[in-house]
Amino acid sequence: MVNGDGAHEHTEEAELKQDGTGEVDGGEESNEQEVIVIQDTGFTVKIQAPGTEPFDLQVSPQEMVQEIHQVLMDREDTCHRTCFSLQLDGNVLDNFAELKSIEGLQEGSLLKVVEEPYTVREARIHVRHIRDLLKSLDPSDAYNGVDCNSLSFLSIFTDGDLGDSGKRKKKGSELEQIDCTPPEHILPGSKERPLVPLQPQNKDWKPMQCLKVLTMSGWNPPPGNRKMHGDLMYLYIVTVEERHVSVTASTRGFYLNQSTTYTFNPKPANPSFLSHSLVELLSQISPAFKKNFTALQKKRVQRHPFERIATPFQVYSWTAPQVDHAMDCVRAEDAYTSRLGYEEHIPGQTRDWNEELQTTRELPRKNLPERLLRERAIFKVHSDFAAAATRGAMAVIDGNVMAINPGEETRMQMFIWNNIFFSLGFDVRDHYRELGGDAAAHAAPTNDLNGVRAYGAVDVEGLYTLGTVVVDYRGYRVTAQSIIPGILEREQEQSVIYGSIDFGKTVVSHSKYMELLEKTSRPLKVQRHNVLNEKNDTVELCSSVECKGIIGNDGRHYILDLLRTFPPDLNFLPVDGEELPPESQRQGFPRQHRHRLACLRQELIEAFVEHRYLLFMKMAALQLMQQKANKDTNKSETPAITETSETTTESNTDTTQTQTTASDSPSAPTAEVSTDNSTSAAPQAATDGEENSLKPATNGPLDPAATQNGECKSPLEGKELEESIPGLAQAKELAETLVAEDGSGIDPKSREVVLNACKAVGSISNTSFDIRFNPDIFSPGVRFPEDSVDDVQKQKQLLKDAAAFLVSCQIPSLVKDCLDHSALPMDGATLTEALHQRGINIRYLGTVLEFVDKTPAKSQLEHFYRIGISELITRCAKHIFKTYLQGVELSALSAAVSHFLNCFLSSFPDAVAHLPPDELVSRRKNRKRRNRVPGGGDNTAWASLTPSELWKNIASEAQSYYHFTIQCDSVDQVVEKYSLQKTTLLREISIKTGIQILIKEYNFDSRHKPAFTEEDILNIFPVVKHVNPKASDAFHFFQSGQAKVQQGFLKEGCELINEALNLFNNVYGAMHVEICACLRLLARLNYIMGDHPEALSNQQKAVLMSERVLGIEHPNTIQEYMHLALYCFANGQLSTALKLLYRARYLMLLVCGEDHPEMALLDSNIGLVLHGVMEYDLSLRFLENALTINTKYHGPRSLKVALSHHLVARVYESKAEFRSALQHEKEGYTIYKNQMGEAHEKTKESSEYLKYLTQQAVALQRTMNEIYKNGSNASIMPLKFTAPSMASVLEQLNIINGIIFIPLSQKDLENLKAEVQRRQQLQELGKSEDPIEDSPLELEDKIPID
Repeated sequence: MVNGDGAHEHTEEAELKQDGTGEVDGGEESNEQEVIVIQDTGFTVKIQAPGTEPFDLQVSPQEMVQEIHQVLMDREDTCHRTCFSLQLDGNVLDNFAELKSIEGLQEGSLLKVVEEPYTVREARIHVRHIRDLLKSLDPSDAYNGVDCNSLSFLSIFTDGDLGDSGKRKKKGSELEQIDCTPPEHILPGSKERPLVPLQPQNKDWKPMQCLKVLTMSGWNPPPGNRKMHGDLMYLYIVTVEERHVSVTASTRGFYLNQSTTYTFNPKPANPSFLSHSLVELLSQISPAFKKNFTALQKKRVQRHPFERIATPFQVYSWTAPQVDHAMDCVRAEDAYTSRLGYEEHIPGQTRDWNEELQTTRELPRKNLPERLLRERAIFKVHSDFAAAATRGAMAVIDGNVMAINPGEETRMQMFIWNNIFFSLGFDVRDHYRELGGDAAAHAAPTNDLNGVRAYGAVDVEGLYTLGTVVVDYRGYRVTAQSIIPGILEREQEQSVIYGSIDFGKTVVSHSKYMELLEKTSRPLKVQRHNVLNEKNDTVELCSSVECKGIIGNDGRHYILDLLRTFPPDLNFLPVDGEELPPESQRQGFPRQHRHRLACLRQELIEAFVEHRYLLFMKMAALQLMQQKANKDTNKSETPAITETSETTTESNTDTTQTQTTASDSPSAPTAEVSTDNSTSAAPQAATDGEENSLKPATNGPLDPAATQNGECKSPLEGKELEESIPGLAQAKELAETLVAEDGSGIDPKSREVVLNACKAVGSISNTSFDIRFNPDIFSPGVRFPEDSVDDVQKQKQLLKDAAAFLVSCQIPSLVKDCLDHSALPMDGATLTEALHQRGINIRYLGTVLEFVDKTPAKSQLEHFYRIGISELITRCAKHIFKTYLQGVELSALSAAVSHFLNCFLSSFPDAVAHLPPDELVSRRKNRKRRNRVPGGGDNTAWASLTPSELWKNIASEAQSYYHFTIQCDSVDQVVEKYSLQKTTLLREISIKTGIQILIKEYNFDSRHKPAFTEEDILNIFPVVKHVNPKASDAFHFFQSGQAKVQQGFLKEGCELINEALNLFNNVYGAMHVEICACLRLLARLNYIMGDHPEALSNQQKAVLMSERVLGIEHPNTIQEYMHLALYCFANGQLSTALKLLYRARYLMLLVCGEDHPEMALLDSNIGLVLHGVMEYDLSLRFLENALTINTKYHGPRSLKVALSHHLVARVYESKAEFRSALQHEKEGYTIYKNQMGEAHEKTKESSEYLKYLTQQAVALQRTMNEIYKNGSNASIMPLKFTAPSMASVLEQLNIINGIIFIPLSQKDLENLKAEVQRRQQLQELGKSEDPIEDSPLELEDKIPID
């Protein structure tokens, strides 16, 4: 059984949960049915290519003919062909036809590959393909962040493909040849953090040179008379043997002509070596080409496909080695043409992005195959659009695009490139003056993107949003949007038929928009509301006023400017005359923020509403129970229910509902539900109405959040209390049935119950639970009509409650999750994710850190605090860097960036910037004409920055933005005070700002020279935010698979997850984070079910994918490495397992340092493997380090610590140091005894082991005494020194990694399942026969792991 792997499982779900709001119609059953349709059985066809033996190819009926083309262009023996057709019985197959639609194509059909004549386009494609083959092992594209290439280093540590290496090695000789000593910097306690090992050198990457030069000839394009001879283009080639040749690409193929560099002679040379493929031609004229090209292709196809498939979105590397810049015709051509994606496949050369984005949304979605096609198309267009938008944004900032309003000053310019509209994140025309100027203009695009994401996820038919990508590059924020057809020809005033273009002064509405937006109202929790326009007329809206509706020339209804989709965050929006709830005030809110666009996250809204729903159900249930109790106690008297009606004061809805039961019976129970101003239920006494026992059961507050927004107690308490009130479950069911109906036909008493509960939780309806927010509350300039005063008042209260909920519930629950290690952030990105999942914005980071600081268990949160501080500091530095860069001209960029990094990280006190030498000459001339490109500042103010000034700025930024005090004025003080690592700070700032640095060892601590020179700055990349379209069906399968696994149905779970994997592949292609999560879970299931080789293969894919999609040192990748090491060990590949664990430890040291709870797990793994290969001293270093860390983060009484003691004791036993072994095992025993009691099997095991150790120690002592007494001729009893068996090491590995096997027969398993189901049914019925104390059957009882 899986122990849920506490730490890692949640991240998996989190990745998948980010915004999986897509609903699936038809529910589970229909899915199960539909899936069968997809898995049409594949069949085999024979393929005959010129000059090769026919070979078999497995195909599926869904594939297109084109996919067979792709396979042939990738195969080793046919990869050099691009211009061919496939023929069946002499008929040419249509490239875009599905195989199942082709007549006569069946099992065993022979498809012939027939060479076709070239066109200019085909010739270009051919040359590009050959160049790709020549570069296929060259990592420079991955380092340069182009064409969706990214790095992967796994194969260096596994020596190629895992599957084979396991078989190749002889099992027996395995032990002798392992060198187990890690490099010095990986050992526990080492202080150095080298950078170079981050990118180990791959021997395959030393490229085998096939050609010196392959480039377009200067004689292009062919003159008219040569065109009529079939010349398409000319190439110039230099072979490795230094032979210079000129090649003609003609319709019939490639041949040598007689041109030289300076004379044009297009006649064929003699011999001309006419060949259909360039590879065949080159193989004839250059022996070195022939030999190396063949070797290169062999290597290329041996690589794991996941190392070379393109990722859906570009991943950038923040470090790179010095890569030689080689001549490359295709790259040179690409840079100056606007080729995007694969535009040569599309007529007209530029794509109409808006049309593509909207058409894919309109595809049908009635059944599973349709939905898959639709989601696949949406995903593909989105990833292409993101790539195009990124490229365009860089071109804009680099000054390669002409503005559409060139006369205006640079910051006001707008651009159109490749059918995408670009605008800069500045406050143009004082649009945001009221809201915070440039700061608001910088925040608006990301808010808008969140809005686009939310509306996209709701996916209402007929409502369209714009493709939106936000790119931060060289200090500028660029918003890229697809263009609404016709919007450029009209003035905005005429186009907008819904919403407002002046922040609510003039407002219009439109019935069609109301109808469409009404459908998004419930899922997005947006309330319909009325506002006044400039004529004081009432206008009804169902969104914020800024949200504009425009009908394009294509007749589609677009909404844009969705920056206020979610309600404002009152903690950061001080409003005159408004008081926040005490929970917020205690934390020092409201605080002034940079801008007035601070809004709550969607995750917070969801959590808040869910929290209120629980509250609502409990109130209703308690009132119902009480009514029932009244009926039961006295049938004669009617209970009088007194209700003080709601009194609304200016800022407080103080609702007190007291229900008193008049009754003779002296022990009549009274239940009182009172609601304080934050509308929370704290029932004082609840009754056991079920058995008429009439004993008032006092339970104290029932709601897990004792006061609505007060400190959140652990959610567990709530559960226990619920179980201890027998009637509650039924009352809840009753309440649910009440809520489900619309309030008609329910008896008045029950209706009253619902009404009371509705009022108490702030529902907008009186008959059912329904919370929605009015996004226009507190928007400057928006006025509401007289008749909605009450409503507005309620909405204000709701907003205050939500703000208080964030501070008083979400932040404590985040900290609690970190304390019990269900949230384990390792770096800035995972910390941000942990905050966002709970709906906490990053601007609360200071508040979160202060909260941690005041927590009693602060020492157990040191890792969290440290990551938080480094995140806060690097974010402040990023804010400063942004404005710093805006003033730097292109020629000084590397000097400016290295100077900034020196001021930020180097201990050298007086970092001086090096101005480029020609600076002074050119500046005088420049005075006259202002630079006309956005990224073209020409001042040298940046050069005057000093380290002390920068750190002063960082401290004041921390104070003003995060309200957090850093009392440090240099990097060394900060590092000292918060025990940070400079390498970690460098990684964080580089990732956040897009800097790429040279990979080498930097000396940060030298007081004599700065750490960075301008040669160390290799590149500056864009940081891109975009929408991630989801695969909804696949996600549902994944979830139900997870649920099945948790219930113990491993096989069914496995099938569902395999199915999810198929569907994910269908939608996303082969590479995606969600596929990575899927593979990891599959591998885990394979492992638990005993299929080790399969586990290894799936986990290998998960590691490769994580490296490629998330990055080589992303925390997720580190965890994937650890899982892979375990499966390697189980497969007997010990040395590989160690290498992988050492790699994981190196990465973790780099990312977060040694002091992190996850390091304890990693070190226990390393220690156990080393114990297994009998490296006892090394093993002890790691295990004792794990013991220290576990003791620190789990507390000395934790079971994890007991287990650590036991592992250390075992190693001492193997070394025959029994005294130390006994000492550790005694510690463990004491913990087990105190935590689990004498009778528990763990305690017994430990006491057995203690006895055994004592015997061994005594025996040893006897032998020693014997030797002392009788000298050398003593008869010595041979002592048993046991090397641990692999099985026992593996068993311990499984325990620490939270993997538990249940040694049960099939029959036991069936009984167990039946038992689980029985318990579940009983719980649902609410009358558990067993005593309540008995917790639901735990499958994890076997091994206690806290």
